[in-house]
Amino acid sequence: MGTMAASEPSPTPARRRSRRVSGVDTARGLALIGMFVAHVAPAAASVDVNELIALADERPRLLFALTAGVGLGLLTGGTRPAETGRGALRRQVAIRAVILIALGVLVVAILNPLVYVILDEYGIAFLLLLPLLFVPARVALALGAVLLAMAPAIAAIAARDPDLQLASGLDGGLVLDWFLTGAYPVIIWVPVMLLGLGLARSDVASPAVVRRSALAGVLAASVCLPGARLLPDPATLAVDDPAAAWSAPLRASLETVGNVGVGLLVVAACVTLTALARPALRRIASALLSPVTAMGAMPLTIYTGHLVAISAAKRVEGGVVTDDSAVLLLGLVVGAMVFAWLWERYVGRGPLEMVLRWASGRTRADAARPPAPAADDPVRQN
Repeated sequence: MGTMAASEPSPTPARRRSRRVSGVDTARGLALIGMFVAHVAPAAASVDVNELIALADERPRLLFALTAGVGLGLLTGGTRPAETGRGALRRQVAIRAVILIALGVLVVAILNPLVYVILDEYGIAFLLLLPLLFVPARVALALGAVLLAMAPAIAAIAARDPDLQLASGLDGGLVLDWFLTGAYPVIIWVPVMLLGLGLARSDVASPAVVRRSALAGVLAASVCLPGARLLPDPATLAVDDPAAAWSAPLRASLETVGNVGVGLLVVAACVTLTALARPALRRIASALLSPVTAMGAMPLTIYTGHLVAISAAKRVEGGVVTDDSAVLLLGLVVGAMVFAWLWERYVGRGPLEMVLRWASGRTRADAARPPAPAADDPVRQN
């Protein structure tokens, strides 16, 4: 974490907020809204609308992981990685990771929502990133890019392997699901978070980094996504179809890289609007996006709250248990924005974020040492 002179007073809450990269919060808020759409949007009569809704199945969680990596990078010093106190920072992240894993398991056991809960995978990814928290920007970006090209293909191969799928259903299969065979395997989360870590190390809010991120996003999305659509859809191929042996892994990697490219574009656009645009446009954009930004500043609270809401909304229709509802979707989006905006305005940090921050000892560390300007809570993610 960056150092400050001992005689310099700690920043006030208002000053701390002003030093946040609010565009990253905005991008994370959009990711949360995308998750709401993926989880409860009802099927539409229009094929085009259904295809639009289907985009929310993959891109929001990758955008969420990308902003998570940015947050970890800012927490650990941003462009100037912490030289001292690294053990304490790793310990804080590890404690939060363990709590997230436990919370994810408890949510599934108690609420049994009809969606795949990502909290436990999120925590595991944090643990895996502990040895890499302080790597330089180029290392994080290069390693993230290489792993991202390979990890989706490996996960796709595992998903079509009958022995691995059988093992995932046995005792201890949850661990296999976490890392390899689940809907959101950690081997994909970690490379995306590494890219976010690299962005933070490079100064995610600088004009040069924003331009490079946008260019990389355009190239990845415009090349990989059309390329993936040229390949056979794995859902239409039999498990033993010879074409699936190569097309399913290749398509998975192309789609994931392309979707991460879209995430890079979203982050670049949000940072531009809220930090780099002309003052008048920046003020207007920041004001209009402030409810979404507030959501992104308390992701654990908003995500967990939406799981409670959709679990309470479960019902049986035509003999099938469902939680899909246009009314529920509208209520989640509007309710989350209003709650987050009011809470942040009048209270500050999200309620679950405050609990997690206290449990990991971050509050006590801040009392003993003034925080770096860009550092913040890794669950708030920037």
